[in-house]
Amino acid sequence: MNIGVYGGTFNPPHLGHLGAARFVMEALALDKLLFVPTLCPPHKPLPPGTPPPEIRRLLVEEAVDSGFPDGKAEVCTLELEREGTSYTADTLRSLGEQYPGDTLWLLVGEDMFFTLQDWKRPEEIMTRASICAFARRPETQMARLREQADVLTRRCGARVEIVSPPVFPISSTELRALLAEGGGREYLPSNVYGTILLRRLYGTHADLKHLPLADLRACSYAMIRAKRIAHVRGTEEEAVRLAARWGADKEAAARAAILHDCTKYHSMESHLRLCEKYGIVLDKLERKAEKLLHAKTGAAIARDWFGVSDDIYEAIYWHTTAKANMSVLEKIIYMADYIEPNRSFPGVERLRALAYENLDEAVRTGCELSIREMEERGRMVHPNTIQAREWLTDRKGF
Repeated sequence: MNIGVYGGTFNPPHLGHLGAARFVMEALALDKLLFVPTLCPPHKPLPPGTPPPEIRRLLVEEAVDSGFPDGKAEVCTLELEREGTSYTADTLRSLGEQYPGDTLWLLVGEDMFFTLQDWKRPEEIMTRASICAFARRPETQMARLREQADVLTRRCGARVEIVSPPVFPISSTELRALLAEGGGREYLPSNVYGTILLRRLYGTHADLKHLPLADLRACSYAMIRAKRIAHVRGTEEEAVRLAARWGADKEAAARAAILHDCTKYHSMESHLRLCEKYGIVLDKLERKAEKLLHAKTGAAIARDWFGVSDDIYEAIYWHTTAKANMSVLEKIIYMADYIEPNRSFPGVERLRALAYENLDEAVRTGCELSIREMEERGRMVHPNTIQAREWLTDRKGF
């Protein structure tokens, strides 16, 4: 395999890092790319306000999750786990042991490339890995870059490739300053920006209980896996359309949809701890069915962290099972989750049309489909779903 090794402080990881990584993956036909966050860079100290190592690791993991849904990139924590200054030669030695027989490519920016011969044990570095240098200003620097490549080849036996990924318009230093001033979101993956807001990193001080929708989305996306974002986005879009059709509050529908899956990836243990913390009483089925709990814990987090109103809380709380005596907003979120554009199952197109013709009948049909599916799988149906179907049947005289 060809494996790229992309080290740096990633403070924070931004779209420029991801763009360069994707460019190099294609240019070098890499099979895998390792992002290696540095613990203590040897060339300069980390600036004040730098998040602790475990948070920088989390930010890089989120950036990789967002930028490489195909799974071809991953985070390597060797340097974060190793005490002291992070030396590339040590990292490459460990990676060589981990990937024997594979070709390692060390990815470096042009500034670092010009000093590579001055790094600790440069000959070892260039024996263990080929070098890929990023040309930031190819129109003015290419001749110098080629001269440096020749020097490294003669002195250290290096194999060097020079690539010219798209130029990113802002440095990490400038981005940190911009974040402290309330800007910078356009330069970051949404989930990374959301974590920065949630944890108040880099001098940010967002009021989580009064977030604009764009920032609420970012926070929500930070709480789930990147592959789930399309579903949450689709649910929001569907909820707003349904709210417009049925005269509900469109912003309330948007906020409920944005947050409806915010605890989707919690473990069973985490759900149970949250239920205990927030006084959520569970029945026997819910204590065994993890899938049922994210609606309840998500509602609790939505109210505690983000200050949502009671109607939004209830809409999130009941979006999985439904219930009798549902409000319009509760029906809208239940249906939006069911029929958002990314859903694909037999009958979904008819259900989508029905949601705009007769909302009660659409919810009743959704409950019926869920009951039938659970019975076919030999699983218990939650009583609230049965009660919702019966209530809607009685309500309309079906």
